Amino acid sequence: MKLMYKKPAVAWTEALPIGNGRLGAMVFGGIEKEHLQINEDTLWSGSPKESNNKEAKALLPKLRQLISEEKYEEADQLSKKMMGPYTQSFMPFGDIYFRFHHGNLGRNYVRELDLQSAVSRVSYCVGNAAYKREYFSSFPDQALVMRFECSKPGLLNFTASFSSSLQAEVFNDDTDLVLTGYAPKHVEPSYVMADDPVVFEEEGGMNFEGRLSVKHDGGNVKWKNGQLIVEGASKATLFFTAATSFNGFDLSPVKDGRDPSLYSKEDMKKVKEKSYEELLQNHLKDYQHLFGRTSLTLFSEEDHSSLPTDQRIEQFGAKDKQLVALLFQYGRYLLIASSRKGSQPANLQGIWNDQVRPPWSSNFTLNINAEMNYWPAEVCHLAECHLPLLEFIEDLAVNGANTAETNYGMRGWVAHHNSDIWRQSSPVGNYGDGDPIWVMWQMGGAWLAQHLWEHYAFNRDKTFLQEKAYPIMRDAALFCLDWLVKDKNGYYQTSPSSSPEHKFKLPNGKLAAISSSATMDLAIIYDLFTNCIDAIEELKLIDDIKVDLETVLDHLQPYQIGKYGQLQEWIQDWEDEDVHHRHVSHLFGVYPGRQLTENRQSEFWEAAKASLNRRGDGGTGWSLAWKINLWARLRDGNRAHQFIANKLQLVREDDYNYHKGGVYPNLFGAHPPFQIDGNFGFTSGVAEMLLQSHEGFIHLLPALPEEWLEGKVTGLRARGGFTIDMEWERGELKTASVRADHSGQCQMKVGSGKVKVQSEASIVENDKGLLLFQTEAGKSITISLESTSYVSRT
Repeated sequence: MKLMYKKPAVAWTEALPIGNGRLGAMVFGGIEKEHLQINEDTLWSGSPKESNNKEAKALLPKLRQLISEEKYEEADQLSKKMMGPYTQSFMPFGDIYFRFHHGNLGRNYVRELDLQSAVSRVSYCVGNAAYKREYFSSFPDQALVMRFECSKPGLLNFTASFSSSLQAEVFNDDTDLVLTGYAPKHVEPSYVMADDPVVFEEEGGMNFEGRLSVKHDGGNVKWKNGQLIVEGASKATLFFTAATSFNGFDLSPVKDGRDPSLYSKEDMKKVKEKSYEELLQNHLKDYQHLFGRTSLTLFSEEDHSSLPTDQRIEQFGAKDKQLVALLFQYGRYLLIASSRKGSQPANLQGIWNDQVRPPWSSNFTLNINAEMNYWPAEVCHLAECHLPLLEFIEDLAVNGANTAETNYGMRGWVAHHNSDIWRQSSPVGNYGDGDPIWVMWQMGGAWLAQHLWEHYAFNRDKTFLQEKAYPIMRDAALFCLDWLVKDKNGYYQTSPSSSPEHKFKLPNGKLAAISSSATMDLAIIYDLFTNCIDAIEELKLIDDIKVDLETVLDHLQPYQIGKYGQLQEWIQDWEDEDVHHRHVSHLFGVYPGRQLTENRQSEFWEAAKASLNRRGDGGTGWSLAWKINLWARLRDGNRAHQFIANKLQLVREDDYNYHKGGVYPNLFGAHPPFQIDGNFGFTSGVAEMLLQSHEGFIHLLPALPEEWLEGKVTGLRARGGFTIDMEWERGELKTASVRADHSGQCQMKVGSGKVKVQSEASIVENDKGLLLFQTEAGKSITISLESTSYVSRT
């Protein structure tokens, strides 16, 4: 469970990430010159602003008329008048540089990130002295902690300094080195106007402050000319704390902001009162409580863990089963490091960004990427890490209600394809510069609402469902009820509608973005409405909306199968802009939805297979990850494994082949450039290959590939409140342990082999081939298969 290298990082995508949900750092591990690039998750450009378009409501009927007349090119142009401003950007906080006074001639160099402890380490020798460094970002103590040691007394000598790409200054404050500054008032997205200067205005940008301090054994320390200097020491513990003036998504960080200095000082005071050993133990107890819940072992006769991680990727890829397991756990590590109680949700790059113009603003992209970030949260036993997204959704619904009314004159709440720390819910596009193919998509809120239901489905917290989840889900459904229009055949349609970022070809050969009832719209609305109905029944509510939801579901535009046997992506069987397009939006009903299964609407389930095959085996990093999840749901473990192999290809910093997704040397997911959703989607995909529970029963090893003949997994979660441990041999389930959070009933699919139950539970097999048994809260039931007739792949 280590990422390991034999040389320092040169590129940012070779550095190793640490984080506590709020404070992140990329550790380069240089010998003479060390570099930590720092982020704080609330440091964004801009401030709350009015982003709704008051002209949009009047334009909507005309836009719908153009669509009904099949004037799609004209509809695209008119829709540009309905756009709002671009979102703001996630900012780099700054950099800490260390210059060690021992030169650069090191030997026996090792740099690593230990996933078991969430500690990054660097070790090497210079002369006859051994040097060791440790870095971690502590959630309980809200600080970056750095420990430097030398085996020879008095030979630890270094200088520390700050730098920032933002408007900032550095000064000494008693025993702290201080970096203070402010973020830009506005940053255009890097893919739109990258050459334009960012706009810094003291009255419009967020303030921030970071502090660096030290405790040392031996020698002396001094602060001089904006530097911290340690001389003649044997050990030194350094602390970094930081804060911004962010005070809420709806408050100006300038006029209504908090004083970041008060918070950075207070955190520094608290952390310096503790010893390094106490800080490390606090960190380990907190982190391992989360990380240690789930483990994965893929048994292999070959062990390549002594090789540097980048060499393992390059030489072996998915053939290195331990590397596959490492990448699975890396996704869990990154989620813990970027999404904790009280933090912002993980953005497009988690919490790690070194650019003032980050790719796609490093924002919350709602047409796949933000949701994918949280696919592993529940199934991989990190429900607490899901909370920042759920709280984000609650905030976004507030702004989304204003957008629904202002832009469309409708009830409920809506969000579009991009958002930011200010919870922008309106369609982006700089009031007309954007492309409708990614701007004019009104399903962001409806998709996000799925996460509220999933959190309940896995944990069965009815208080959460009643007080938090259902009211937001209901309002998202209200918007969709108003958004739908009835066509001449009596079907409910969405209009305008797009299939995110993928255009269709018109008979004249031209491309268009907007039509009506793209398949993804139908799938998301089906998912939202059925989840709302299930919530009403779970809570035993009397709610008139249930009749409306059921009526619409009965008359929702049906799915269609196209001329290639594929699940149609649009209302008509148009040709694709790109048959190998990275988005597979029309397959939402397979994953992450639960509408299309082998046992329900199986003809469309088969059509989904045809669609996925037509998309091919390539794609960006996150696209490859989505396809792992889809092939797992389609129960083809070997196809899913092919995408794991495609994902485990090495991408270097200067590789911008848009269709060559893979991983960078530090295992970050490559779009390229870096997007963290590829990491999270990979982790959820592996989990989905091993365990599924979306059909109302637990399915063990539903998509086990032939390459994973022997393995063991512990701590996966199933809907209904179950924790599952499994072991398999020769591609067949050997044992499974089921621990229930609640007393009740459980259904499980374990195949047709003879089953021996090692517990007092009574198990019967129903007419669907499912094992049915009663559970008792907090107790486990262990099942073992005696027969070899069960092959999970079939």
